[in-house]
Amino acid sequence: MELYLDSADLKEIKKAFELGFLAGLTTTPTFMQREGVKDLDATLLDLAQMVPVLQIEALGRTAEEIVAEAKRQEALGLDRSTTVYKIPISLEGARACRMLRSEGFLVNLHLVYTVQQAYMAMAAGATYVCPLVGRLQDQGTDALQLVASIMDLKHTHGYETKVMFSSVRHLEHVRNAIELGVDAITVPWKILQQMTQNHLTELGSEQFFVDNRRVTTSVEDAMRKANVCISPNASVQEALVQMTKGGYGAVVLTEEGHAVGMFTDGDIRRWLEANEQADMHTTLSQITTNSQPASIESSAKLNEAAALFAERKVDQLIVTQDGKVMGLLDIQDLVG
Repeated sequence: MELYLDSADLKEIKKAFELGFLAGLTTTPTFMQREGVKDLDATLLDLAQMVPVLQIEALGRTAEEIVAEAKRQEALGLDRSTTVYKIPISLEGARACRMLRSEGFLVNLHLVYTVQQAYMAMAAGATYVCPLVGRLQDQGTDALQLVASIMDLKHTHGYETKVMFSSVRHLEHVRNAIELGVDAITVPWKILQQMTQNHLTELGSEQFFVDNRRVTTSVEDAMRKANVCISPNASVQEALVQMTKGGYGAVVLTEEGHAVGMFTDGDIRRWLEANEQADMHTTLSQITTNSQPASIESSAKLNEAAALFAERKVDQLIVTQDGKVMGLLDIQDLVG
């Protein structure tokens, strides 16, 4: 099933065709007017350079006018093999389609709302026939049954015309198009963006990233770069300042680069609860309870750190290299 973008917004067109697999672009004069296009011909030439196949309107009241307009647009520099001329279905439109197809032009007879119109498009040799599903459903019509009937018509009589599902309003329409087995679908950018989205996929994908990070990333690469070392003789106030600057809920008490304890936000809470008139100039060595904090080597992988967090039931690990403190790893650093 060919996947087209339905748009005239240059920004979203550029983003969409970076995907690399869209079949082409459908657009309309209405889209162009909404986007404030001032030079339609120049815009069409720009679009033709951006997309594999461009489907544009060729308007006229008579078949001769329609054919003349298609040839005028081709003369601007459009490639006949990659440009599809869209014509609203009518007797004159069908006649113009036959005339253009006999000269090798590609034609989409669109604005189709009945199976009779679709039959006329196929009989005229249209490259595409384009029922507008969303618009029909707005009027309370069983548009999906119409598309099914058009597909039956195509297969029963062996027409080569491609059926393009258009006027797509939501993701359910995309599913409908797939299930009906149409040849092509043209969708707006907002729908195209939603087509790969699923909550379970997002959860599973994120878990893969987390697990992959744990087995490939070292503790040294994951830990944040902040000074977490402080003297045991420093005050509680000094520790709070350093913890705030570093963004950690702890500091490591060190002597000659080696850890002799850890002062955490839990120590602060317990100390404040036990002392109604706490002196913020109290030294850390007087109130620190954790003299043998958990540590891990900087070269260890994050999966080892995760196991140690669970085993020791702590939120921070001291990171060491050859016994000397390098920093802290917080449990939140496991997820990046």
